[in-house]
Amino acid sequence: MKNGFSLFFAGLLLLVLSATSCNQNTQSSCCAEHDTKADVTVTLKDYGAEPTVLDIDAYTMSNENFRTALWTGTLLQVTLMSIPPGGEVGLEQHNDTDQFLRIEDGQARVMMGDAEDALTFVEMAEKDFAIIVPAGKWHNIINTGDAPLKLYSIYAPVEHPHSTVHKTFEEAEEAEHQH
Repeated sequence: MKNGFSLFFAGLLLLVLSATSCNQNTQSSCCAEHDTKADVTVTLKDYGAEPTVLDIDAYTMSNENFRTALWTGTLLQVTLMSIPPGGEVGLEQHNDTDQFLRIEDGQARVMMGDAEDALTFVEMAEKDFAIIVPAGKWHNIINTGDAPLKLYSIYAPVEHPHSTVHKTFEEAEEAEHQH
């Protein structure tokens, strides 16, 4: 009886601690009943070097521009991209910048190489895939799907001027030629 009583109270204690933990932290997904996402208000702008917490998925999916700078600090930058079907990021190379990209929606062909005419690394990527581009690598990402490719990119150090918005690929290409 003593062992059964102890097991009952140990189980009850675990249940109470689990419920208390969930009630104290409703922002996390520790419990299924608290794992509902409230409506997220998205304001697409460059939040600068200010402390920022946001739902990156909601922001990425809301962006309709080719490129929108979301956060530009001293050593790191986050941009959002929406690439139309058949469109591309554009062949580019960042000599002093490493880049991390994450696909939130869509599918793409990722190409990288040591020269712009030798993109020997070719991989397919889709929703929830990460793409890591080392500094100095030529690279391009082409949307192979039927819907916009939604992704975000992290540059370290910063690649684009604060508050950059390029509505189209052509606008982005023109800006690249100017700086």
